[in-house]
Amino acid sequence: MPHLKIFLIAGAFFGATGVLFGAFGAHALSGHLTPPSLHTWETAVSYQLSHAMALIVVGIWGARAETNVHPPTLMVVAGWSFLCGIVLFSGSLYALALNGPSVLGPVTPVGGGAFVFGWLALIGAALRH
Repeated sequence: MPHLKIFLIAGAFFGATGVLFGAFGAHALSGHLTPPSLHTWETAVSYQLSHAMALIVVGIWGARAETNVHPPTLMVVAGWSFLCGIVLFSGSLYALALNGPSVLGPVTPVGGGAFVFGWLALIGAALRH
């Protein structure tokens, strides 16, 4: 499956699950988590949803900028960075909010770094386009 199609599918998947996780946090977890843990959950949802949209933008923009059969390299870098960022950043925050192992704490900034790297790759793609 071409990279750009993967990003569109992943963006839609993470968008849908982000809405579900947001509703789950607001309705099922609100009475069971401490306020700081609920805030952590909400942060994970927020970043997941915003970067799901970024994945969709990468998929669409990359398809429009595609030459021959190869997607633009920086768009692929951005897409994989956003995808990894969602899994590492939001995933670790979800686990930590649910009292997961504290060893996941250092994973969160790695995911945040992946987000930043993805945005920088998009800047590079825009400058090249």
